[in-house]
Amino acid sequence: MLTTGKKILDVANEANFAVPAFNISDWAMFNGIVEISEETNAPLLVAIHPDEVSHIRHELIPAIRERAHKASVPVAIHWDHGADIPQMLTALRIGFTSVMIDGSMLSFGENIAISRKTVEIAHAVGVSVEAELGTIGKMDEDPEAEAGADVILYTDPDEAVAFVRETGVDSLAVAIGTYHGLYPPTLKPELKLDLLKKIKAAVGIPLVLHGGSGNPDDEIAQAVKLGVNKINISSDIKVVYHNKMREVLLEKGLREPNSIQPPCIDALKEVAAHKIELFDAAGKAKLY
Repeated sequence: MLTTGKKILDVANEANFAVPAFNISDWAMFNGIVEISEETNAPLLVAIHPDEVSHIRHELIPAIRERAHKASVPVAIHWDHGADIPQMLTALRIGFTSVMIDGSMLSFGENIAISRKTVEIAHAVGVSVEAELGTIGKMDEDPEAEAGADVILYTDPDEAVAFVRETGVDSLAVAIGTYHGLYPPTLKPELKLDLLKKIKAAVGIPLVLHGGSGNPDDEIAQAVKLGVNKINISSDIKVVYHNKMREVLLEKGLREPNSIQPPCIDALKEVAAHKIELFDAAGKAKLY
């Protein structure tokens, strides 16, 4: 049941729930995410960042597509935080069914221009497009982040209306108080839910939250009820996955992946299941 991000998120928008976009960086993590989505009967976006693509290599994408085709729930393969048009072309060429172009650090006009071009290219081959308006801090572990990158620039509702009108994007990542990766000690996790209401009323299309690892569950649940339809989860599942792996590897005699990785995947699936329930996505695959 491989499909596009638009087909998944349009249903979520209509039925008022959020679909998790879990970032994966190896085959075992990918299988674990698909398994827990099938067990909870939840739609899924498999998010892969360019850095993660460089790790798993292009050659793994056909296998991911094949597993998605066989899944009992809707699955889209999403290029996360694409930086430029050449990356968008690469994503389309190797088999992604959803792409995100991130022009949030550009000027408003430049963001519109690159997002519009991405839409023109991707829509021509039936692939959906997400863009971002406003900034939500540097990417996790980004050594190139400039001074001041920890400052959140909130999305303006009027700009959001103009942006969606001028670009034709299928979904929009907004800045309302979440943060990429884990929250820095200088920032307090707090969502501006009133701002979210205004943006959703203004644009109507599926909205996306990037980050959220440090935000309380009740805030995230409220955001879902107020119109967020996709939430990116990366740090939370990677931390538990690799912490469990460190624990398992304390037993020096272990060397086979079938002995090492299953407990790590179980830990990942437990966190993922919690997110699926929190986003009200459990059982929603029946709507497709």
